[in-house]
Amino acid sequence: MQAFDALDEELDRWTASGRTVALWWRDDDAAGASAQLTRLIGAARRHRLPLAIAAVPATMQPDLVGALAVPGITVLQHGFAHRNHAGAGMRAVECGGDRATKAVLDELGEGMRILMRTFGASFLPFMVPPWNRIDPLVAAALPQQGYFGLSGFGPRLYQGAGGGGATDGQPLALPPRLAAINAHLDLLTWKGGARFAGIEKLITLFAERLADRRLRRTDPDEPFGLLTHHLDHDEATWSFLERLLGRLGAHPAIRFQPITTLLAETPMG
Repeated sequence: MQAFDALDEELDRWTASGRTVALWWRDDDAAGASAQLTRLIGAARRHRLPLAIAAVPATMQPDLVGALAVPGITVLQHGFAHRNHAGAGMRAVECGGDRATKAVLDELGEGMRILMRTFGASFLPFMVPPWNRIDPLVAAALPQQGYFGLSGFGPRLYQGAGGGGATDGQPLALPPRLAAINAHLDLLTWKGGARFAGIEKLITLFAERLADRRLRRTDPDEPFGLLTHHLDHDEATWSFLERLLGRLGAHPAIRFQPITTLLAETPMG
């Protein structure tokens, strides 16, 4: 079987059933202009795709503004400083950890103001927590802080109908007025350091996670999120990304959507 056959076959099943998949693209960890960011944006423009960039407010460099001044790019908030505040022996987390909820929210609010001043209408108040982890108390307070949604990793909470979030792959119940628009396929694996996850593994996971939607094991209406980290890509990752975008863009079952469109179509928690 060729590398992409399993994905093609699953997408063909969607087409045969008269259904399509809403797909969006999120890239994390933007802080400044770089050759990698230029390459990422070039891929998006070449394939004519919308792209959501999760920017780190506290470490953001002035040159990021010009780098992201491109049609089709939406800026999201990637925590505050991408700094670990976990307690001893706990998994890395910035939106929580060994701090009071108010302190976390005050910091995130400062980050939101920075991004609003810097990017204006290109900024969407969506929280993308570093390491895809957020304390439930922090998540619950996000609507009062002015956030429209939360983007974690993994399928959102599904109970036949209704929504939820996911952080670090674990479903999270969301408060009212907060949308969950998550990522589901990370091109990198992180154990032992960031590296390309591999073609066979990624295609298998992609096909399996689409089948879960089609068979209603997870929310059948949830948009599918592709996740990249431009600063950590090697040549194998870049090559796979180009092949994947071309393949997806040519299939009638795929509808690439900007996150702003998905927000209007997503049920609130």
